[in-house]
Amino acid sequence: MRFLFLTAFFLASLATADDAPRARNIGIPFDGTPGALNAITDVAGVTVGFTTLVQDLDDGKAVRSGVTAILPRGEETLDKPVFGGGFVLNGNGEMTGTAWIEESGFVEGPVMITNTHSVGAVHEGTIRWRVEKGGPDASGYWWSLPVVAETWDGYLNDINGFHVRPEHAAAAIEAARGGAVAEGSVGGGTGMTCFDFKCGTGTASRIVDAAGERHTVGVLVQANFGWRDLLIIAGVPVGRHLREHMISSRMPELSGLGSIIVVVATDAPLLPQQLKRLARRAAMGLARTGDIASNGSGDLFLAFSTANENADQANSDVVLEMLANEDMNPLFEATIQATEEAIINALVAGRAMTGNRGNTATAIDHDALRDVLREYGRLAGD
Repeated sequence: MRFLFLTAFFLASLATADDAPRARNIGIPFDGTPGALNAITDVAGVTVGFTTLVQDLDDGKAVRSGVTAILPRGEETLDKPVFGGGFVLNGNGEMTGTAWIEESGFVEGPVMITNTHSVGAVHEGTIRWRVEKGGPDASGYWWSLPVVAETWDGYLNDINGFHVRPEHAAAAIEAARGGAVAEGSVGGGTGMTCFDFKCGTGTASRIVDAAGERHTVGVLVQANFGWRDLLIIAGVPVGRHLREHMISSRMPELSGLGSIIVVVATDAPLLPQQLKRLARRAAMGLARTGDIASNGSGDLFLAFSTANENADQANSDVVLEMLANEDMNPLFEATIQATEEAIINALVAGRAMTGNRGNTATAIDHDALRDVLREYGRLAGD
């Protein structure tokens, strides 16, 4: 059996080499103005890394999983926390470290995403990375409460085989780079499905003017949710038209039981309470794709700001910047738009995958999707 261990840089190269399309490339229209990369990395300083694990095992088992790392300040993430705030739309999921974010207002390190049963391994690996890369805090001790979020990939992945290990978390962090971000079956999104199609990792961004200043909002999602009939793209109920493309005869009983993690980044100067408000707007982007946040879904959102980089300095008078609440509307709209597009990007980037026990996830048919959009007069360029 051959084991594939791919880092973010190599996967990003693959995405470029084979010209894997994004939603806009196939004619799906979206509102708003994207950044140069249309990715979370359009927010200056933010880097993203992946560890992707693909392995065929004995007895029909298979590994289709991985780890995604988002570093709010790139290489400076270790020493410079960011203001952050979170929101839970439906709580059948996990995002560690959020109690301290709620208490302190800071995200103190990388934001990690993996599968449901690998949270512990990624948590350990992130702390090990922290201990190896930096000294103790002012108390003289190494202390860390990492943010590790998850969605369930047990349909395609041997999730109870515990194949994601602490070293894979460290590798994803070390692989983090700026620039274009790979999408679909990469990192923590490797084994994920949504709306009964192959799905996974997606990203998007928006440029807006708020209070006379230009600001960027970037979103990265790990999408693993939704029933086929609910799928809406560009306002069109495409899921109802694509029923013949069901993921497999065995999948329907699992549909809707998945989850989504949404990470929102911005360079706008927002305080923690304002970032909680921004995180809530991701739910509205989710709704625009037709999802209902079902009972079995874990819909967990985190927002952070790269402004106010010296806010955590002790023993000093720190002057903070913030937007007035009245000036946040463009950021709310940008978050909704970027979340919607990031989800559809994850869907469009998905490719057919056969995994654990021979289970297969089919990719959304781009031509069939374009035909439906054209029927409703919603295909860009027509």
